Amino acid sequence: MKTNSSAITRVVDKNIPYLSSAVAIWRPRAVLRSWPGVAIALVIALSATFISSNYGGPQLLYALFFGLAFHFLASDPTCKPGIEFCSKILLRTGVALLGARITFNQIASVGVTPLLIVVGGLVATLGFGYLLAKWLKRPITEGILSGGSVAICGASAALAISAVLPQTKENEKFTLLTVVGVTSLSTLAMIVYPLLVKLLGFDPTEAGVFIGGTIHDVAQVVGAGYLVSNHTGDVATFVKLTRVACLVPVVLGLSIMFKRKDGKSEVDAPPLVPFFLIGFVWLVITNSLGLIPQEVNGWINNASRACLVIAIAALGVKTSFQSLASLGWRPVIMLVMETVWIAAFVAIAVLLTR
Repeated sequence: MKTNSSAITRVVDKNIPYLSSAVAIWRPRAVLRSWPGVAIALVIALSATFISSNYGGPQLLYALFFGLAFHFLASDPTCKPGIEFCSKILLRTGVALLGARITFNQIASVGVTPLLIVVGGLVATLGFGYLLAKWLKRPITEGILSGGSVAICGASAALAISAVLPQTKENEKFTLLTVVGVTSLSTLAMIVYPLLVKLLGFDPTEAGVFIGGTIHDVAQVVGAGYLVSNHTGDVATFVKLTRVACLVPVVLGLSIMFKRKDGKSEVDAPPLVPFFLIGFVWLVITNSLGLIPQEVNGWINNASRACLVIAIAALGVKTSFQSLASLGWRPVIMLVMETVWIAAFVAIAVLLTR
C-alpha cells in the first residue's frame, strides 16, 4: 500500500505539476508563507478595480501598471511565494474557468480559417527561428527553443522544449534567457497590441485572432483580449489555447529528433497537456450542453475575472523590463525578430482572408 501511494505521488508530481502545486499551496504552512504576496496582489487588484469602476478605463491594464510599481517586492522572500501563487496557480485557474463563457456555437462562428492561420504562423515561426539561428551563426537548438517559445506559449513552451533538447550548460543558460526575454516581450505586447488592432481596423473577431495568435504567454493574451472587448477576449483565449495544445505534437516531434544515444527520450519534467487546458475544455463542453445553470455560470465568470485581475497584478509585480537588457544582444535580436515575424504573418493572413 505504501509503495502504491508513493507511485501515485510520483505520477502526480511528474505529470500534473499544476495539480500537485495547487494542492500543496493549501497546506497550513504554505498558506502562512503565501498570504503576504497574495494580499499585495489582492490590494493592487482592488485598487485597479476601484479606479476602473469610478473613472473608467481598462481594469486589467491598471492592474498591470500598478503591479509594475511594486516590482521591488518580487524578490522579497516574504512576498515571493504569494506572488508566484497568484501569477501561476491563480492565473491558470482563471483561464480554466473562462471555458464557462464559451460554447461550440461560438467556436463554430469563428470558423476554420483562424485555426489554419494559427497553425501556419506556428510552423512558419519555428522555421524562421531555425533559419535565424543559422544566419546569426548560433546553435540550431537556440533557434528551435526561441522560435518555439514565441510560436506556442512563451515561457511554458521554452521549458518544455528545453527538456527534449541536448542537456548542456549552454542550452540551460539560453533557456533562462529565453524565459526572461519572452515574458518581457509578451508583457509589452499586451500593452501595444490592443492599440495596434484598432490602427489596423480589425473587427472584434479579427482582433481576437490576432491577439490570440501572436502574444506569447496565456496571461497576456487574456489581458490584451479583454482590454479590447469581451468578445475579443473570448476569441483570443480560444485561439491561444489552440496554440497551447500544439505544444503536444511539437514536443513529441522534437523528442524524436533529439533522442539520446541510448534511444531514450529527454522528455521528462513538463506536462504535455497542461491541467488548466483540460479544465477549460471540460467547461466548454459542459456549457455547450447546457449543463451549467445561468446563475452558476455568472458566479464562475465573476470568479474567473477576479482570478485574472489578481494574477495580472502579480504578473506586473514580477515583470522587470530591465532584465531584458541584461540578456545580451543575440537572444534579444532573435526573440524580437521572431515576435515581429509572427505578428506580421498573422496580421497579413487576417487581412488577406477577410
